Amino acid sequence: MMPQTDPAAHCPVPPPGSRGIDEILHAARARLDRLDPEQAHLAYRTGALLVDIRPAAQRAAHGTVPGALAVERNVLEWRFDPRCPARLPQAVGYDLPVVVLCQEGYTSSLAAASLQDLGLFRATDVIGGFAAWRIAGLPVLGPTPPIRPSTPAPPATAGRVSH
Repeated sequence: MMPQTDPAAHCPVPPPGSRGIDEILHAARARLDRLDPEQAHLAYRTGALLVDIRPAAQRAAHGTVPGALAVERNVLEWRFDPRCPARLPQAVGYDLPVVVLCQEGYTSSLAAASLQDLGLFRATDVIGGFAAWRIAGLPVLGPTPPIRPSTPAPPATAGRVSH
């Protein structure tokens, strides 16, 4: 029988000044006025921009919020920085109320904090993400069923006897 090992024992020693993801997430959330799904829905209905940062495959698999703006996480800062030429037309100022949505409410916290770093001081996220939004019974579309390949037609020679 092999002795059990502590998985943490195999972690390398972190460099001085570095922070683990749990610490980074906690610091991000400490500066956000996070919204539960109902509060986020109300904010959206009263003019906040609801931004879904999930990848297209995740949106297709789980569904979407009608009217949410899909901006994948990897381009979020470029699309919302009012100084950036690649910004969206909606990114007109720093007081823009942006509510970020991801699948479960983790990545969205980091993304909203990053938007705050750009100066969008009203950026926040949805506690529990899209999963909590759906559970709360708020409007959703989908999921989109996977595209099934059509059954190929039988070959033109099917049923013929070759001589």
